[in-house]
Amino acid sequence: IVNATVPTGSMENTIMPADRIVALRTSYYFGEPERGDVVVFRYPDNEEVLYVKRVIGLPGETVTVRNGKVYINNETEPLYEDYLKEEFFGDYGPYVVPEGSYFMMGDNRNDSLDSRYWENKFVKEDKILGKVVFKYYKGFGLIK
Repeated sequence: IVNATVPTGSMENTIMPADRIVALRTSYYFGEPERGDVVVFRYPDNEEVLYVKRVIGLPGETVTVRNGKVYINNETEPLYEDYLKEEFFGDYGPYVVPEGSYFMMGDNRNDSLDSRYWENKFVKEDKILGKVVFKYYKGFGLIK
């Protein structure tokens, strides 16, 4: 397992500041990360730092944000994201996700340092340490 504390509000309201989380390293032994998974990974701009974000873009996809809505591969309907903390504004992208990599965003989009802002925009699959499955301490419950 990976046991970590989340220091910021970038994943509110799914994970609150100071919540402790448990991620399973074995989650991806027999499969790959899926859109919507909350994962712990090595931050691409400084691999000594661990980050927790949600998988948004999968390998080979194009991610575009228009008027605060996320679109994959120029679909006409945006992603359904009922986990977002509040209404999100802005236009970003398009980002073409390389094979073997993922595009990550926080659930608190208005206050999240995520793939949109990193120098190295994508997380390589081998840098994902595990899928977050549980939180405890301040908050308590399963992560979905």
